[in-house]
Amino acid sequence: MSKILVTGGAGFIGSWLVDKLLELGHEVQVIDDLSSGKKENINPKVNFTKKSVLDYFYLPKDTTIFHLAAIPGVPFSVSNPRETHEANIDGTFNILLLAKRFNAKKVIFASTAALYGDCGHPAKEDDPINPQSPYAFQKAVGEGYMRLFNEVYGLPTVSLRFFNVYGKRSDPNSPYALVISKFLQLKKEGKPLTIYGDGEQTRDFVYVDDIVDACIKAMEMPVENEVINICSGEAITINKLADLIGGEKQYLPERKGDVRDTLGSPEKAKELLKWEAKVEIEEGLKLMEN
Repeated sequence: MSKILVTGGAGFIGSWLVDKLLELGHEVQVIDDLSSGKKENINPKVNFTKKSVLDYFYLPKDTTIFHLAAIPGVPFSVSNPRETHEANIDGTFNILLLAKRFNAKKVIFASTAALYGDCGHPAKEDDPINPQSPYAFQKAVGEGYMRLFNEVYGLPTVSLRFFNVYGKRSDPNSPYALVISKFLQLKKEGKPLTIYGDGEQTRDFVYVDDIVDACIKAMEMPVENEVINICSGEAITINKLADLIGGEKQYLPERKGDVRDTLGSPEKAKELLKWEAKVEIEEGLKLMEN
């Protein structure tokens, strides 16, 4: 049994990760300020503390840290660059300082595919990055700090570049909500599916169970000072996604900061983590609707 801290453990991805870690028999601590996470997502078996990642707190020695806490969402970061900078850059730096102080076993950082910018080909981890929003840039800085703390202080770190994650517990009413949860909510309400732009933009979707599996493998495998794509390696258009969900479409102007195309190469994850996405988009949508 390992001691594990999950920042953002009341959130969409974090809460699923916490549930799985508990199922595997680990001792789990959750830090979340509940700004976007929900109390009902918190597993009653965890040691929960309502704190910001900007706060100081104690960590038991040899704790593995999953740093998932962030203010996500490209549009929100465009409108709120200072708020997102503090949470996503200063908060990440603070977690690394605490990890160094309390001799953390490993820090696994939730990064994003958004830092590639527009990418219609399968993006590889050594491709140039092109952040097109404050959120993407903030995650790029976080990756840089992960590398620095490994190389300068010897702290084991891994950065996982999550592509478009979907699944239950993703709040469709949140300002950070992703397209699938929004589409499903609009369909439920009998409203048109809102598409920004022409709908021919593409996304590489990964179901949350696969994301959780990748996180756990990053903890268990002897991997550090690496950046790894967590993606399906397949992309579909937003129009096709809307067709799979069903319903009338409504087109609005493109939003600032949104990338046109997102597609990742999963080869490094297969090699280093022995991981690959298993849930196809059609299956994932059925799981969300049930």
